[in-house]
Amino acid sequence: MRKIDLNNFQVARSETARDINSRIMLNLVRKHQPISRADLMRFSGLQRSTVSVITEQLISERWLREGNTGQLPRGRRPTFLHLNEDRGGFFGINVRPFTTNMALANLTGEFVVQESMPTPRSADDFLEKVSRRIRELMAEYPQMSYEGIGVSLPGRVDLSSQKFVFAPNLGWREEDLKVRLERATGLPVDLENEANACALSEFWFGHHSDGARNLIAVAVSEGIGVGMILNGQIVRGPSGLAGEFGHVALTEDGPVCACGNRGCWEVYASNSAGVRYYLESKSPRPNRQTRNGTSFEDVLEFAEQGDLKALAALDRMAEYLGAGIAMLLTGLAPDVIVVVGEVTRAWDRIEPIISEVVKKRSFTHATTRIIASGPAPQPRLRGIIALVLQKRFGAPIIA
Repeated sequence: MRKIDLNNFQVARSETARDINSRIMLNLVRKHQPISRADLMRFSGLQRSTVSVITEQLISERWLREGNTGQLPRGRRPTFLHLNEDRGGFFGINVRPFTTNMALANLTGEFVVQESMPTPRSADDFLEKVSRRIRELMAEYPQMSYEGIGVSLPGRVDLSSQKFVFAPNLGWREEDLKVRLERATGLPVDLENEANACALSEFWFGHHSDGARNLIAVAVSEGIGVGMILNGQIVRGPSGLAGEFGHVALTEDGPVCACGNRGCWEVYASNSAGVRYYLESKSPRPNRQTRNGTSFEDVLEFAEQGDLKALAALDRMAEYLGAGIAMLLTGLAPDVIVVVGEVTRAWDRIEPIISEVVKKRSFTHATTRIIASGPAPQPRLRGIIALVLQKRFGAPIIA
């Protein structure tokens, strides 16, 4: 139960209850469509008149549409309701150090358009290219009512200023991306770190975590990010910097991290670490040219072909992943921990290693499931779209 903040509260009015019930109807249709009004009554427990008023309003506002008529042995035949998929358009942009992916999604979260481009070297170039492409897509799909843009960044966003302030693997300086992108497109913009986007993706679209109220996503890429949903709410902290477990030092005398510290978790368990392990097994001191010529995708492919050095690199990476996950599990004891990233291609190999390390290091492991993200493509993109979608489908914000 949340404590009421008497310094910042809002009394509940009749409009609040109506808004909550309206969002319940939208979510029930989203989950069970096609669905009849009678089934909406049964699932929600609301009276027939209330369901009728709300659904008619949602139809008039074009959030719902009526479909086929059902068959019954007797009585009035039901008319099924669906989400009006093209009623809302949602842009998602996932920025990574080398590649930026972008998608336009409809009201169900399905991608209408998906494309990628090399990540621009500066925020100025990024804003110019992305805003131009968004305006082009809005002109190509004029039937949509555009709800907003979500941007996933490989770092942390300050909640008060909405500037990204910590992205050591990206190389951009602190930027006011939100305001500048809003001015360029005319749409509201929400910034989020990639780990929180992964957590939102699993929370809204995942099938293995249905019913979980406490979920942690470990996003493994060039670095490691951790997104936390506890009691159904994203945990950001007062500044938005909560969850930087990738920069918790496992050893004080380890390799230098991009953040400037030594021995951070991501130095040992990220994709970059996996590449380093592989190259070190081939040459004790790999030069810069060798590093630039080998990607983590290469290491995965070599491992799939039976390369023993690539397999050993993945095993070592998995041991350190297990060490960090044990820390999360012991401290937070969530329902589920979801590992997200290219490394899950080797899940059959690394999962037993992770589980064994966790079992040795954490006495609370028995109650938490550790799983790989599902087969849905682009979890960061889907998650950042969920960030915008939840403004329509999530519970309204009240004190």
